[in-house]
Amino acid sequence: MMQTVSSPGRIVQIVINRLRLYLPLIKILQTGLLLVTGFTGFISARLIHISSYQIFALIGTLFLSISGSTILNMVHDRDIDAKMNRTAHRPLASGQISDKEALILGIVLSVTGTLWALSMSRIYGLVIAAGLFFDVIIYTVWLKRKTALSIVWGGISGGMPILAGRVLGVGHIDTIGILLSLSILLWIPTHILTFSMRYFDDYNRAGIPTFPSSYGYQNTRIIIALSCIGTAVAIGIGCYALQLAGGYLRLLAVLTTGFVGLAVFSIHKPSETVNFGLFKYASFFMLGTMWMIVMGTIK
Repeated sequence: MMQTVSSPGRIVQIVINRLRLYLPLIKILQTGLLLVTGFTGFISARLIHISSYQIFALIGTLFLSISGSTILNMVHDRDIDAKMNRTAHRPLASGQISDKEALILGIVLSVTGTLWALSMSRIYGLVIAAGLFFDVIIYTVWLKRKTALSIVWGGISGGMPILAGRVLGVGHIDTIGILLSLSILLWIPTHILTFSMRYFDDYNRAGIPTFPSSYGYQNTRIIIALSCIGTAVAIGIGCYALQLAGGYLRLLAVLTTGFVGLAVFSIHKPSETVNFGLFKYASFFMLGTMWMIVMGTIK
């Protein structure tokens, strides 16, 4: 009886096709942005000597843990993703990847990332583990389907990578690390709440409580504006405490003026265009501040 032997090229193509299915599971843009914050937190420590392994290990542990938690969240939320037009195409919701395969992958990535982090520094590993716990257990499993206030815990988990990076650099949790983490926590609602307004019908169809459905659109816009102001204050104080050069602080002031101004304008002249414009500017603002911190503290 003849057996068909796959060619090396065929095997490589199968692997590539599988990896293409895995990429949407880890939300590459979101993961990439969180990696940037973690790297920024580490660089802000102003270490005299930074080895290539430290950078590799930092990015590796954060990538594995963040990706793992994202996949575990998708496994749990696969039923509601299937009900929403925005997420119905995702590999789990559409049945392209089995629940068991994704669950195993999520657990392996999460455990590997956490254990690797613990081997580097106990407190660094504990911060990463806390981020996983808040994101998967508290936010996704416990609260997401029960209350719109679950985004607070989602924000806390989002602030863990930059805190972890800072902790790895300085060896302990300090005020600057908390300020940087707080700025991310307050920045995240700009994204989540904007999406909850833009895809209001989707969230209702899936039965997910959101700020617009629980407190109304206008109150949601006010919360977004207050979050933007809080983000600007926290990052501003953090940058000042890092003693960034005056040029960076002035540039931060310019970015902050636009950020807060657009947030306030979204309350007085609300529209989907303005809201989504604020959503995009928020990403630009955060990336800009991360760049300034890196360039202002690197030696």
